[in-house]
Amino acid sequence: MAQEIERKFLVKGEFKKFAAKQTRITQGYLSSVPERTVRVRVKGDKGFITVKGVGNASGASRYEWEKEIPVAEVMELLKICEPGVIDKTRYNIPAGNFTFEVDEFYGENQGLIVAEIELKSESDVFEKPEWLGEEVTGDKKYYNSMLMKNPYTKW
Repeated sequence: MAQEIERKFLVKGEFKKFAAKQTRITQGYLSSVPERTVRVRVKGDKGFITVKGVGNASGASRYEWEKEIPVAEVMELLKICEPGVIDKTRYNIPAGNFTFEVDEFYGENQGLIVAEIELKSESDVFEKPEWLGEEVTGDKKYYNSMLMKNPYTKW
């Protein structure tokens, strides 16, 4: 069983100059219930379908399965997704032995910038860049599946 372990933070200050790569992402949700979140996304020029399970008590670990699918299939599936689309640019920023994925949101989530770091275990120690703000790991309102239902601009 694939396990995703990540921590999530708000971003404060300038981070873009540290980015090694940036990619535009558009995604929708076929199911947003916590027990089995199913999303489809176009990430750059590739398509993906992802299934995520419910998180553990800390919110840092949960089941994740992902498969690449043709972009044309993602575009078809987006037509039957739940209302609300997530549109963002992802910046990959190396920091020590890890890479932060910083998402800058658009549309109804304009103004929100969140950084995630994927870890091998919840006890991994990592370098915290100066632009890294408050930790929001486990705070469900920052899950993309929740941002489509309750966008940042409506908080």
